Amino acid sequence: MVRRARSSSLDAAAVAVVLLLQLLASPPHAVVAADPPYTCGAGAPPNIPFCDRGLPIDRRVEDLVSRMTVEEKISQLGDQAPAIPRLGVPAYKWWSEALHGLSDQGRGIHLAGPLRAATSFPQVILAAASFNPHLWYRIGQVIGVEARAVYNNGQAEGLTFWAPNINVFRDPRWGRGQETPGEDPTMTGKYAAVFVRGVQGYAIAGPVNSTDLEASACCKHFTAYDLENWKGVTRYVFDAQVTAQDLEDTYNPPFKSCVEDGHASGIMCSYNRVNGVPTCADYNLLSKTARQSWGFYGYITSDCDAVSIIHDAQGYAKTAEDAVADVLKAGMDVNCGNYVQQHGASALQQGKITEQDIDRALHNLFAVRMRLGLFNGDPRRNRFGNIGADQVCTPEHQNLALEAAQDGIVLLKNDAGALPLSKSSVASLGVIGFNANDAKRLLGNYFGPPCVTATPLQALQGYVKDTRFAAGCNAAACNVTAIPEAVQVASSVDTVVLFMGLDQDQEREEVDRLDLTLPGQQQSLIESVANAAKKPVILVLLCGGPVDVSFAKTNPKIGAILWAGYPGEAGGLAIAQVLFGEHNPGGRLPVTWYPQDFTKVPMTDMRMRADPATGYPGRTYRFYKGPTVFDFGYGLSYSKYSHSFVASGTKPPKMSDIAGVKAMTTTAGPGAAAMYDVEAMGTRRASG
Repeated sequence: MVRRARSSSLDAAAVAVVLLLQLLASPPHAVVAADPPYTCGAGAPPNIPFCDRGLPIDRRVEDLVSRMTVEEKISQLGDQAPAIPRLGVPAYKWWSEALHGLSDQGRGIHLAGPLRAATSFPQVILAAASFNPHLWYRIGQVIGVEARAVYNNGQAEGLTFWAPNINVFRDPRWGRGQETPGEDPTMTGKYAAVFVRGVQGYAIAGPVNSTDLEASACCKHFTAYDLENWKGVTRYVFDAQVTAQDLEDTYNPPFKSCVEDGHASGIMCSYNRVNGVPTCADYNLLSKTARQSWGFYGYITSDCDAVSIIHDAQGYAKTAEDAVADVLKAGMDVNCGNYVQQHGASALQQGKITEQDIDRALHNLFAVRMRLGLFNGDPRRNRFGNIGADQVCTPEHQNLALEAAQDGIVLLKNDAGALPLSKSSVASLGVIGFNANDAKRLLGNYFGPPCVTATPLQALQGYVKDTRFAAGCNAAACNVTAIPEAVQVASSVDTVVLFMGLDQDQEREEVDRLDLTLPGQQQSLIESVANAAKKPVILVLLCGGPVDVSFAKTNPKIGAILWAGYPGEAGGLAIAQVLFGEHNPGGRLPVTWYPQDFTKVPMTDMRMRADPATGYPGRTYRFYKGPTVFDFGYGLSYSKYSHSFVASGTKPPKMSDIAGVKAMTTTAGPGAAAMYDVEAMGTRRASG
């Protein structure tokens, strides 16, 4: 369907301002919905040690667990832990999600009451493209504050959030690569550390008060997990064969950083096996490595139903009771699901576990709940009790979402200065593509209801009154097309911007890709539009994983290419601002973009290093020996600047000594120079 945008009495600048104000507006909040669950309040019996805030947490937990019956103990080993009324212990739900903003896709958060939304940041892969740890930390801070606000408002039954996802983005086909910071283990570890610190209420660096959590972050999926469903091989049965070297220098370092630097209070073990052993049943992994070697202080959860598949799908355990014994003795504490709650008593009766195994797990679980202040009386009267509903969707939080989207967008091609566009010279604009006019497509996966949204089409209408739209395809699959209508729009306007790429039908949890090219008839649509347009078109790609767009890279009728990931609630406006030069793109790719030919490599091959003898090309920029579409760390700018390496101990150059800085500060717009850390220019690592 071809549609001409409705005329407006406002000029383009005014419309843009209205859109910005709408985006930054804070939605109204109602009164507190209900009392948050807590124990050890005014009605608690006197002289109960587990309610004595003056005692060490370990002592308080020991007292609480000693008062519980065996049945009560086993009941607490699932993600939905029931109340224990006689002890005043409320029910608790361990599973909540906050990958890039609070989500209601878990069981613990409810955004259907007075609070109906939360700040929705760009999907992690785009935020990572900023290469800015301070930005990642601030995102974590906002999530922690909004989490506590929702809890204090009585719309949460837990404060444990199963994020971040810090698996290395090893294979470009992985459906969940969008959730990660990319393919570099050092960068991923840095993201893990600062994001976790932000969520938990810690400073970005330095010592932490590990007994005082604003919210609890959980690093997942431990370990070597990066396959969903590839040619019939599913994550539930996949046995990842990993060398000790690859485990040590690629797969485990992000988790080590998460624990040692971030002081995460949670870890999630994964579905897959590693070298034959399910990760949730691996004592060497959970107890020896995480707890003993890294000093992990917190709880370990299974992924959902991961305990059941150890018996039901993998056949690793002969009986359900064996599966329960395997995970509890390995060091797992809580099962997402009810498998341990169902079979724990029979495992105990059969002598496959002891009550001490159960007590060990309960100690870790209740310690985290106490560290969150949930056994200190009404949590609204504790340290984080003043965080109210008015601290959700604030203008500051939404402005940060806009900043994160702006700073992550990557300029991949810009021939002959095709970008930035000029409002004064674009009399009519054609916006083409299924991704241009659907706000949900901006959010990626594991999202919650955003505060406000604006699609790219809506944002661009604020810049050009005469904006015409054609979807061209029905969705990313692009198996139903309207190419003639798109061509008609393209031939009738001054400038054309295409919004193509992928969507959650193509890449998500439980879905891996088979190809790296754009799906269906997308290439045909793009080329047809480019041939019909009056001048080279602009291609904007919305996707998490890499796509092979070699055809667009070399086509002179495609003047510029932007990668915008899944840019979150403010993504439409951020894209428009980059297109029209109000923000200078500074993002860099956090993952290698491979050619389609890479799909010859089995996704199940976990080796990182190339093997010339067999033709195996290796993986990621660290080891891959083969052609690329775009390299890790690649990204262009509207400004010209340079940087150089200096010897250790040499004084970094002054701003005035760096070529191109003047052009950067004038061409890129106000504040653009702040995008670059001048001192870091002389010391940046060769890895990017």
